[in-house]
Formats: sequence, C-alpha cells, structure tokens
Amino acid sequence: MHEVTIHTDGACSGNPGPGGWGAVLASGTLRKEISGGEASTTNNRMELVAAIQALAALREVAEVDLYTDSVYLRSGITEWIVAWKANGWRRRSGKRWLPVKNEDLWRKLDGLTARHRVRFHWTEGHAGNPDNERADALARAAIPRP
Repeated sequence: MHEVTIHTDGACSGNPGPGGWGAVLASGTLRKEISGGEASTTNNRMELVAAIQALAALREVAEVDLYTDSVYLRSGITEWIVAWKANGWRRRSGKRWLPVKNEDLWRKLDGLTARHRVRFHWTEGHAGNPDNERADALARAAIPRP
C-alpha cells in the first residue's frame, strides 16, 4: 500500500457565495494539484469537496495523511460522524433532531475513507506550511468570478 500526503483547503467569496477548493497530493517524488469551484456554495462545503476530490483522485488504495485547516472537516469525520450515522444522519439541537448539514458530502467522504486508511490532521491555516498555503492559493484561484 503506498503512502500519500494530502493538503486541502476551501474558500468562499461571501458565505454563502462563489467558492473554490484546492488540494495538493504527494507520494514520494510525485505531486499533483487539483482544484475546482462552484458558483453558489459555503466555505464548509468547499472544505468537504476538497477532501472528497483529493481522495477520489487516488487510483489505488492508499495510506493517507490528510491535512486540513478546517476544524469542521476534521471534527466531523473523526468525531461527529459516528453519532450522525447512529442517529440516522440527524443531529440534536436542543430538544429537536435536525438533519445533518451537508449530509450528501459527509456520506461521500465516509465512503472514501472506508476505501483508504486515512488519518486526518488539523494544521493551522496561513501559518507558513507550503502545501497548506498552496492548497489555499488553488482554492482561491478556483473561485468563479462574475
């Protein structure tokens, strides 16, 4: 099983608004950069899409270290998702049960993480990590302009 390091980021111009996502994938001496954008989205959706697209780009099952500066992404996939799945993709809000936001994307990410061995890491954004900065630049460049 080969090892892959991925750095992802999402960005939005307004929240909601036009958004972009970017990812840097590295394995040995190989590097790949991917990005994309949507006309109307949220920053959280772009963070999720970045991770989904990066994992979907892997051609073989891999051992992955995925770095994100999104607490939402890291906490959602490593902590919250267990309860969401157990509660039928619903979350408690006070005394009420509400649908999980971005359920469609969480389900996709859950499926991809089941295919690979993925360790999610949080990294501080805009703190000088070259691959995190590059993922951010890719995401910002991919935001559709009117």
